[in-house]
Amino acid sequence: MPIFEYLCPACNRIYSFLSLAPSAARQPVCPKCGAPGLTRVPSAFAVAGRAKEKPETPRGSQPDEAALSRMESEVMRMADGLDEKDAENPRVMARMMRRMAEASGEPMTPTMDEMFRRLEAGEDPDALEEELGPQLEAETGAEGEGGGAAPTHDDGLYGM
Repeated sequence: MPIFEYLCPACNRIYSFLSLAPSAARQPVCPKCGAPGLTRVPSAFAVAGRAKEKPETPRGSQPDEAALSRMESEVMRMADGLDEKDAENPRVMARMMRRMAEASGEPMTPTMDEMFRRLEAGEDPDALEEELGPQLEAETGAEGEGGGAAPTHDDGLYGM
């Protein structure tokens, strides 16, 4: 079953929701503050990209539903070929992130390429995130538009 990510503007936090259907059937509310109107966002490994079939999306704008649908289809194809032990394997994680970056159509930044290469070599994902995370955020503009803080990610998984 797919996992969809939504941003709560009130909390400036991204939450993951497990759907029992292949598409997001309903709009969730924030699991922390209860705010309605969460905005669907692409998964972190897909944030840097844009679909090959569409023109460039200006930075800061939300992807359209067709682009999200293409990304969901790619995620579902990848998930079909994985088992539980793959989720803990940094090499498999790196291959999946590369596939999503390629599907998005956006060129890979030097730090992304280094991170994927080092994950493929078996390095610890948490150590790489700590070492390369700030540099990756600076390259991709994930530190927030207009001087605002980048949203944080909640580690929980919530039902839709």
